[in-house]
Formats: sequence, structure tokens, C-alpha cells
Amino acid sequence: MTAMDIPALQRALVEQQLDAWLLYDFHGQNPTAVSALGLEGHMLTRRWFYLVPAKGEPTVLVHAIELGSFPSDVAGRRERYASWTSLRDALGRLLGALGPRARVAMEYFPEGAIPYLSRVDAGTLELLRGYGIEVVSSAELVQAFLCRWDAAQLDSHRRALAVIDAAKDAAFERIGQAHRRGETPRETEIQGFLMDRFREAGLETDHAPIVAVNAHAGDPHYEPSERTPTPIRPGDTVLIDLWARGTGPRDVYADITWVGFCGDRPPARLEEIFRATAGARDAGLAALERAHREERVLQGWEVDRTVRDHVAAHGFAEKFVHRTGHSIGRNVHGDGANLDDLETHDTRRLVAGLGFSIEPGIYLPEEGLGVRLEIDVFLADDGPKVFSKIQRELVRVA
Repeated sequence: MTAMDIPALQRALVEQQLDAWLLYDFHGQNPTAVSALGLEGHMLTRRWFYLVPAKGEPTVLVHAIELGSFPSDVAGRRERYASWTSLRDALGRLLGALGPRARVAMEYFPEGAIPYLSRVDAGTLELLRGYGIEVVSSAELVQAFLCRWDAAQLDSHRRALAVIDAAKDAAFERIGQAHRRGETPRETEIQGFLMDRFREAGLETDHAPIVAVNAHAGDPHYEPSERTPTPIRPGDTVLIDLWARGTGPRDVYADITWVGFCGDRPPARLEEIFRATAGARDAGLAALERAHREERVLQGWEVDRTVRDHVAAHGFAEKFVHRTGHSIGRNVHGDGANLDDLETHDTRRLVAGLGFSIEPGIYLPEEGLGVRLEIDVFLADDGPKVFSKIQRELVRVA
């Protein structure tokens, strides 16, 4: 939050007819609030609140034993509590000062419809509503003030993207070289090769890449394992999904997925689902480009619906089993809008400064096949941007 423009936030509160934004956390239950104030790694074991009113100075409400350890660079005055009664008294004073029936934004979403922003537990909501306030979702505030990339973050994304793009190309080439030598690499070997490339380039990741062969490519969250070592042979389909970021505290992720065939002539069925998936991906990007030209702001669900309708038109509606895309930030799955009208109906707006993936997939594990094609999109002021190569043909790994 130290990097957040508090006056700009307060102007946004007025524009949205909100009286305050109340951030709350206990034991990391609300990672959005923790990230907003830059509290990762700080030892905070008691409940804390951070109130930004539409007018006036922000207030930190923190337990007495953690008053000294709460970072001093978080803007606002400090107020302490010790007993549960003093906590309730302090909350009553802070919320009462906002006026009757104040509208207060929190990390909450009605009916939990967007669980990525449903961070505050029901008991705390009951407590706060008992003071007469109306709790509304902070979804658009989170997007505007926590999820939009600045110039340095965009640069970090592009740097990471260049590395993982090259690593993916090198991985396919390594498979081809092994086959030309008469060798049979395994999924885990190629996964390790990619991790070595990340380390050499100074990147980090929250999870090792996915290298998935044949039916494994038909499992969207397949994990290679030494317990089930799977060879990559001529004639196999290989899906590689890899994501990483620089090690800077504000660096953001890059995340792509490509598919190859170990040979010169992919089977017709693989080509069919590749074409349908690529067309769906391109339809999603085209919808964003068209909206920009027409000066319209889309919601996340609208892009998903465009992509999903394309897949359905090709007869694979039941084989596309996940959302079209996810928000990208300092976590590979960020807090911003997702492209989703399947798992959720994401009504958050796709505003300039956001980054997210477009990654439709068609999964046929019963046929030993799966295709997912993933690009990252950044919504610049002059329109959506893709800074990686876009896969137009199956990689021929030969």
C-alpha cells in the first residue's frame, strides 16, 4: 500500500459512492490485504484492520503486542487494541465516524460467486454488519489499485516471457535431438531441463513446468513425476506449459503453453483439435481488439463466452473444462479479473493495465490427446498486446 496513491484511492471511493475500503486479515486468510500493505514475511499473529475512508487519514487498528512490528511505512495513524472488548469498541468508533449506513468495501463477493475475492470470513462480516454498515465488494478497487501493472512490472513480464519462450523452444529441440540419437527422454527430464533454464536466467516459479505426453496432455493439471516416469517417443504428442517470474519483489509472471508432435505428420485428429483450439484463442484476442476499437470495456465472462462458443461450434463444448484465462500478477494466478463464464460468472471489467492469459483447451484423454494453447495479454492504453510468439502450427519435433 505504500506505493498506492491514497488521494487517488479516495477519489475512486467517492466516484463509486463508497465511504471506505476496509482491509482485514488474520493469519494470512486474506492474501489480498497482506499484499496490498506489503506485509508478506512480517510476523503478525493477531487480527488487524486498515481503514481508508473516502475523506480523512487512513487508520491502522492493530493488537498492542504487534504495534511495534507493524511496518512503519504503511500510511496512516495507529490505533491499538488488546482485549476483544477494546477491539469492538475501536471498530465501533472507526465505523461510526463514517456515518449511518456507510458503504464499506471489503474482500467479499455476494454468495461467494467469485471466490478469488471472497477472503473475509462470515463471522467477521457478521461482526462488522452489526455496526450498521453495508459491506460491498472491493473487486473493482482491487483491480484498479492492486492488479494493474506499472511500466517496471510490464518490463519484468517481457523479460520473463523472453526467457520462457526460448526455454520452451530449446525443450522441443532437446527432445528432437534425443530422438535423432536414438534416445528416449522422459517427461521429468525435460521438466528438469526447463527448471535449469529458469535458474540460469534468474527466474523463479511457484511450481515446476508441465511436460505432458499423449493422454497426460488431456489432463489440464497433470504433474510429471519420477514415480511414474513417462518416456517421450516418436509419434507422441507433447504439451509444455511453463510459467516463471523474475526475483524482484514486484516482478510479475509470464505463462505460456505450446503443443508439439514428435514427427513430421501429425494425425488428423490432433490437427483438428489444434485448429479448433487456436481459432478459439484467436477469437478471444480479436474480441478484445474489437472492443478497444469501439471504446467498449469488456467483462471477464464476455471473452470466455466468445472463446467457449468457438470451441462448442467445433463440437468440443464438453471437452473444454476450465475457464479461458486467469489474471496474472506477482502470483501466476493474480487477483484481477479472470476470463470466466464457466467456473464463475466473472463480471469484473477488463481495464487498461491488467495482464491475463487466454488459454483454451480441448482434452481427449480417452483418445490419448490434449491441446491447450496459452498466450498472455496486457491491456495497454492503445489496445491489447501479446509480447510472445503465437503458436500457429503444431511444433514438428523431428
